[in-house]
Amino acid sequence: MSMRSARWNEMSPTTRAVVVTAGVVDAGLRAWALADLRNRPAEQVLGPKAVWGLALTVVSSAGVLPAAYLLLGRRRAA
Repeated sequence: MSMRSARWNEMSPTTRAVVVTAGVVDAGLRAWALADLRNRPAEQVLGPKAVWGLALTVVSSAGVLPAAYLLLGRRRAA
């Protein structure tokens, strides 16, 4: 039994909509996280800014990594 990914033209319209929506959400979260990271002082970031930036730029995570940065990677304002 061979496992292969479905081609775009083989996907149902619902599946296509889910894939496109996930991509848009991921891109939006990634842009928000990278903008926040760029503008936030290093002392307000949990962990090295360079590592967060590299991970947010390179790792494809369907929105999980940007959400992790936005929820867990920033220090709360006092």
